[in-house]
Amino acid sequence: MDTFAQFKQAQKEGWKFFAPLEWLTTPAAAQLVRFAGVGTGMRVLDVGCGTGVVAITAARLGAQVKAIDLTPQLLERARENGVVAEMKIEWHEGDAEELPFADGEFDVVLSQFAHIFAPRPEIALKEMLRVLRPQGTIAFASWPPESLVGRTAAIRARYVAPPPPGVPSPDLWGDPRVVRERLGNAVTDIAFDRNAVLFPALSPQQYRLTIERTAGPMVKLIAELAASDPARLQAFRAEFDAAVAPYIRDNVVRQDYLMTRARKV
Repeated sequence: MDTFAQFKQAQKEGWKFFAPLEWLTTPAAAQLVRFAGVGTGMRVLDVGCGTGVVAITAARLGAQVKAIDLTPQLLERARENGVVAEMKIEWHEGDAEELPFADGEFDVVLSQFAHIFAPRPEIALKEMLRVLRPQGTIAFASWPPESLVGRTAAIRARYVAPPPPGVPSPDLWGDPRVVRERLGNAVTDIAFDRNAVLFPALSPQQYRLTIERTAGPMVKLIAELAASDPARLQAFRAEFDAAVAPYIRDNVVRQDYLMTRARKV
């Protein structure tokens, strides 16, 4: 198994615990779908669909939706959610860097906090644009480096082995300058908007504990530190909690995010 395949396998294992957080990403899904201008009859692809919150939101507006994710456990939950919502969606297990769809198949390609974790952003973006028709819309949500999620990700990065060479931080997708550079002249009409995921929590520690149990990179880190260096784990948790403290008010932790929208040339 090559380096990138191993990296993706680790991602798949980590993210299989994410389903309990779907209640947080559900409101953000509606914001992204609205920002993208999804409407009746549009052919929509949800890349990194997770538990299906974006795909189902788009389908409820009358779109024809296909969705893909790397993690089978999340797809199982997505299918359940689709049945409950009585929405017909075509679910696929697969990789953002190798989308199993035809050139120009979709009117809209979406991704909510998902394609940003592909280890080779240039390949994931090329694939998302390939399956998008000319003049179609690409739209995605990401975490800015200066946001709470970006700041805690930077803390986490100091406690783990570095990723394979050439794998950039997912949070670079939250920097408009980087986004513009990556999209380049393949698109026009780039637009940005900002919103926030509001995470109920009684304390920074409760917030952290939830993230430790559900977010892929954190699941892996906690397991490794608990087994190898409990003192270092304690230091990480203290640093993480201190970073969260300024973002909690009235029992809500604010996770700001960026939305990007562009039209394929």
